[in-house]
Parts: sequence; C-alpha cells; structure tokens
Amino acid sequence: MSLAFEPATPALQPQVRRADVACFIGHVARRAGQPLPATLRDQLRLAGWIDGPWQRPAAQVESLLNLPVALDSWQQFDQLYAWDRRVLSPDSPQRCATYLGAAVRSFFARGGRRAIVLRVGDPWDYLESAAQRLAASGTRLARLLPAISAANPPFSPYAPSTWQGIQHLYGLRDTSLLLLPDLADACSHVTPALEAAPFVAPAPEGFVECSTDEPAAVDTRLQRLAPPELDLAGYTAWMGAVSQARAFLAAWQREIVFLGALPLPHLDTQGGSGSGLVHAQADMPAWLTRLGVLRTDGLPGDPQAASAFVQLAWPWLRTQASGSDLPGGLESPDGVLAGLVACGATRRGCFRSVAGDSSLPLLRDLASAVPQPAWGLGDDNPDVQLARHVCLFAQAPDGWMLQSDVTTSPSEAWRFGGASRLIGAIRRSVRADGDVLAFDLNGPTLWAQLQRQVEDLLLGFWDEGAFAGTSAAEAFEVRCDRGTMSQADLDAGRLIVEISVRPAASIERITVVLNLGNMAAASDALREAA
Repeated sequence: MSLAFEPATPALQPQVRRADVACFIGHVARRAGQPLPATLRDQLRLAGWIDGPWQRPAAQVESLLNLPVALDSWQQFDQLYAWDRRVLSPDSPQRCATYLGAAVRSFFARGGRRAIVLRVGDPWDYLESAAQRLAASGTRLARLLPAISAANPPFSPYAPSTWQGIQHLYGLRDTSLLLLPDLADACSHVTPALEAAPFVAPAPEGFVECSTDEPAAVDTRLQRLAPPELDLAGYTAWMGAVSQARAFLAAWQREIVFLGALPLPHLDTQGGSGSGLVHAQADMPAWLTRLGVLRTDGLPGDPQAASAFVQLAWPWLRTQASGSDLPGGLESPDGVLAGLVACGATRRGCFRSVAGDSSLPLLRDLASAVPQPAWGLGDDNPDVQLARHVCLFAQAPDGWMLQSDVTTSPSEAWRFGGASRLIGAIRRSVRADGDVLAFDLNGPTLWAQLQRQVEDLLLGFWDEGAFAGTSAAEAFEVRCDRGTMSQADLDAGRLIVEISVRPAASIERITVVLNLGNMAAASDALREAA
C-alpha cells in the first residue's frame, strides 16, 4: 500500500475585476485513475453543477465533460486531463499532445495564473482520413460553437443546464480571454502528410574494436508529421467559426477578447478574383483580405467583419516543449499570446502593449517558427503588412519577440489590442459595481453614487497611464442622469451609465528616415506604425 500526499488548495472564488483569466475550450480526455479532488468538487458544487438547480449526472461530473473548471497551475491541469495521450492512429501505439494541452502549458509557462478549462469531448485520431475529418467537422465545431448547427436550440442565458461550449462564458464573469486551441485542427479536411525519413547511408563493413551496444534509433515519426493545414474549404469553415465566436461575444460577453491562431494554409491553397489568383503561402495578407479574414472597411454590425473582439496570432511556433510531443513540433501561437497578455495584465496593466522588449524574456524557449517571418525588410514586406492586423511573432537580434499587439478591427481606433482589453476591464468593473446597486431605488441619488464610483475607477486607470490627456477631464467623461435613460428604461428598471474614454495608444515601432543627401538640411521623420 502506497501513501501519497496531495497539497490542499482552497476553493477558487471568482474575481470579476481580474483581467488575466483565460478560458480554454476544446477536446481533451480525462486522465484515467485520477479522482476529482475535493477542492474542485467543492468548486463545481458552489457553481450549482453537483446538487444545485442545474445538477449534472455523477458520471458527467467525474468526467468533467462540458463543465468549466478553474485551475491555478499547470500541475492541476496535468493531473486532471490526459492532454498527452492523443492517439495518432488505431494501428500505432504512439501518442502525442493535444493542442488544448499545449496551449494551457504555454499559458502557464509565460506567466498565466488562472485558466478555466472546458472539456467538450475526447480528441479524435490525428491521422484520420480526409473523408472522416470532413464528415465529423460539423459535429466537432458544434461542441465548441453550438450556433454553427441549426439543429441546436437557441442560446438561453437563464438555463445553464442547456449550455454547451462557448455558451458557458455567459456564466464565467471573471473571464477576459477566450481560446479555442483545436479550432484549426477541427476545420482541417486534409489528411496530415508524413515526410519521408532522411536516408542515412550505412557505415562500410569492417573490423572494429569491441564496443557497447549502440542506442536504439530515435523515432522521428511525430516530428515528420505535418501540423493541421487548411485548404480553401477548411479556411472558409474556420472563418465561419471565428465569426460565430465573435457574434456570441458581441451579443453576450463584450468584456472578453477571442485569441485565435491563423491556421497554416495547405500548399495548394489559393484564392481568385478578377485580378487573378493569390497563393496563401506567397502573400498571406492579400490572400486573407480576399477571403475576408482581414478587413480595411466594415460596419460594426457586420458579422463577417474583423473585430476589436478578435486577436489573431501568427506564425505557428516550435518551442522546447512542443518540439517533442506535437506533430511537426509546432504549436498554435494562441496559447503563447494568451500567456503574454495575462502576464502583462498582472505586471504592467491590461491596457499596455505586450509586444516589444517586454516579450523577450518570456519567449526564450522559442526555437523556430513555420513559416519563418521575414522581419525588418521595409514596410512593403508582407509580414510587416500582416503585423498591422495580426499579432506577429518574429525573430529580432536579441531573440524571439512579439512584434505587434493588435486586433483585427478595420477601425484604427480599435486596432491596438490594449484598447480592447482596457474597455473590457472597465466594463467588468462597472458591471460589478452595478450588481451591488441593483436593488437600490433608481433615482438621482443612485445615479450620482454610481457616477462617483465610476469616476473613481477611471481616475485609478488614468493615474496608471491608461488614458491620454493632460487632465482627467480630457481623459474621460462619465454621465449617469436623466439624459442617459429614457422613460422606458426607468419603467423597465434599467440603470444606464455612459462612459467616454481616450485610451493611450502604444507606439510599437518607430521608423526613422535620415536624409543624408544634404547634411545641413537633414531631418528625422518619425512615423508611428501599428
């Protein structure tokens, strides 16, 4: 009989004012032989999943299927989920990591402190045929985003027992970031290719001195497998899924930003228009613009438009950890980006850029990327153009660095990622204050009280440098009076406060142009670039 010691951890309480909590939704198996710890069972009981109004069956609770679990360490995740036991194919004993597990690992490795994990099912065999992937793609996406399937009932915010996948975000009020790490894999309709093993010429025969047994040959099959790649149909499905995630956040959880990874395009992926064909691997920005992933124009209500709710990362990364347990040694960059954002929120404030020198020490384990970005070759370079809309990782002289912290919004005012995170943090805090006042008498006294509380909140942000302006009056304005609410609002019991702010923009790159032709008239031109 063995004796095992398990450190006791207190039950986690939601903290709605945090700006560093990331929710990971995806496919991962429950680790066999690991019972649910008492602290996590208490967490689920407090949320009403065990003996509350939306009680789940005991087997579902034990399997953590479609139940959000808040975790404060990688060790907790590793104990609960078999993230490293994904089957490659039924005839192979080899296993690999799941993309959800790799994303959570990178999140904690870069300074993330709290992750909410929602397991929606077991991962599928990685080497499924293209026909199998295509047939099951709709079902897998519907587990993440139920609105994709017309057969699913409409979302009901007052019936948690019916929530599936992303719908759980409505009840996770302390969440700031959403990740769907296996979204690209679920949208891929291409059977992963296996590169041929490099030929090693046998040594010539001859007499040698006696030696010890040679080490067994290293199995490189996993590293020779291609990561998920998307053809045009797969990219179209992925874009539809991102639009569904964006639409849900816009309707129900405007405080949350979706962090996604641009999928790797298949070699033959291309798009056409009246001006000819564009290959994705040759000119990624032009191809994404033609597909509609990136937009330079668009209305706020357009469900297909790029959004301030969405940040996309590129390229796929090879880290010290992923190099040995993921196909091709590559992981999607969304988990790395989430770790940088969470670490930046706790150390420097959610409104500050996580790009630049601050990302260098957190990316020391990056070895390479696919494709390898070409950085520093001028504004006409496709990677530089892509960095204006996508969070781009690229190698600098001092090491790997996040070069841009941007959203996909077509509006320049919403392009800086810190601005979206700042607005989300303000909304969460104001809503928390409003919840406390929900049962007070809706009148001038309450309006003045709420206005003072919001002004005090914004003063704190202004003191930390979140807003532009030389005075508080220039930085923000708060109104909560008869002018912000109609009679219909008052009759319905609605309390409305209007907030106007001027987020401080981040200069992520400065280009200096030196006119050396006439030294007497030489001048420096500084241009801010996103």
